[in-house]
Amino acid sequence: MDLQRLTIGQMAQLNHISEQTLRLYDREGLLKAQSVDPESGYRYYHILQSARIDLIQNMKMYGLTLKQIKNLLESEDAGKIREKLEAQSADIEKRLQQLSGVRSTLNRVLDNYKRYEALPKNGQIFLEYQPQRKIYCCSCEQDFFEQDETGYEYMLRQLKQHLVNHEIPLSLFCNIGTIIRRDNLEQERLSSNEVFLFVDDEDEIGDCETVPAATYVCMCFGDFNKEEENAEKLLDYIKDMEYHIAGDYLCEAIIDFPVLEHGKRHIFSKIQIPVTFEKI
Repeated sequence: MDLQRLTIGQMAQLNHISEQTLRLYDREGLLKAQSVDPESGYRYYHILQSARIDLIQNMKMYGLTLKQIKNLLESEDAGKIREKLEAQSADIEKRLQQLSGVRSTLNRVLDNYKRYEALPKNGQIFLEYQPQRKIYCCSCEQDFFEQDETGYEYMLRQLKQHLVNHEIPLSLFCNIGTIIRRDNLEQERLSSNEVFLFVDDEDEIGDCETVPAATYVCMCFGDFNKEEENAEKLLDYIKDMEYHIAGDYLCEAIIDFPVLEHGKRHIFSKIQIPVTFEKI
């Protein structure tokens, strides 16, 4: 092998890239062959040109485009290269944070599928202990219990717009619910003009509320129009069992099922009221 006159195949093999990549670098003006046979058109490279390939490959790994790489290499300005790499590093860090949020949301959704498989689905009332949680609430224009699915969908649009306005990642737009405050609940007044979403401790979001750890009286169902009826059943159950309401009512959307193109949202929900009690 003549290291001063390598064929395109030999150069590609030595640098663990394809011949097509070398041809692309040639077309883009990033790396020209040292010589070209005028009769055959064969390209020949010098082994020393591998240093240029290493620079190009490294910059591609950093996420730079071929055009950006070409401009930087042609400038031969170490200061400009450093500034561009610093900017690229900052951009990667931002994307990593975004991906971290997406991963957390994905894990939460996967956990919800496991919960869906384990939770009762027949309208059964059950007790469940929940550890401390954090929620982020958003006030809406209408009362959830005074409108239908169309109004609820509009409430969700208001939440989404609120997140955008406050630069809160839309990756958190899942595991959403409605909340009835304790004072309304104790008066058996089903009223809610707030939607909320669950957040993790690592989510850097201000104005979050802490939902204390508690035992909850719960019920799961899949019919949107049954929430008011089921909430009344929970309140009746709490009264019959002589339990005491200990906090806010939460309706948590566990799973959003696939929706047909012109269909309405189909949710498997869990309603829950924290209680204290003298007997179980």
